[in-house]
Amino acid sequence: MIGRLVGTLLHKTPPFLLLDVAGVGYEVEAPMSTFYGLPAAGERVVLFTHLTVREDAHLLFGFATEAEKVLFRQLIKLSGVGPKLALAVLSGVGVDEFWTLVRNNEVTRLTRLPGIGKKTAERMVLELKEKAGQPEFSAPATQAVAASPLAEAQAALQALGYKPSEAQRFTEAFSSEGLGTDQIIREALRRAVR
Repeated sequence: MIGRLVGTLLHKTPPFLLLDVAGVGYEVEAPMSTFYGLPAAGERVVLFTHLTVREDAHLLFGFATEAEKVLFRQLIKLSGVGPKLALAVLSGVGVDEFWTLVRNNEVTRLTRLPGIGKKTAERMVLELKEKAGQPEFSAPATQAVAASPLAEAQAALQALGYKPSEAQRFTEAFSSEGLGTDQIIREALRRAVR
C-alpha cells in the first residue's frame, strides 16, 4: 500500500497531478481542497495517499491532510459512494464541516454537495453519525503540503501521536538551523521525553 508520497510536483490539472518521487512519476487524483494548498510546479510536496486496486486499473488518490484521507476512506465504505463521489464531497465541504453536518443530521445541506441525493445523504448520516463524535474522525486537519524539513518533521511527530501544538513546540527551536527532517525528528523526540 502506498500511504504517503514526498516528491516534486511536476504538473497539476484538476483533478489530476503528477508527482516525481525519486524518478518515478505518480499520477494522483486529488480533491479541490488539496489543490488549493499545492505549491507551484517544480516545488516539493507531501501527500497522504490511498491506493485503490481494480481489475482494470490501480488508482492513487492524494490528500493534503491525514483527516481528508480518513474521511475519504470512510466515504468509500458506504454503499453507493465510490472514489469519484468521495472526491466530490471533499471538494465541496471541509472535513470538520462534513462531520458537523453528519453530527447535526443536516441531510438537506448534504444534498447540496455534488452528486449527493437524499438517500445517499441519509445513509451518510445514519452510518457515519457514530463516528462523527470520535476524536480520530473529527480531529483538526493536519496540513502537510508544505514540505520543508520542519513541516515534514511536524507531520511525522503527529503521525506518532503528538498533538499539532506539541509537534510545533518540540520543533520550533530548529526552524532556522538548516537541519534535515531526520535530525529535527531526533532532536524533537529528545525534547519530548525530557
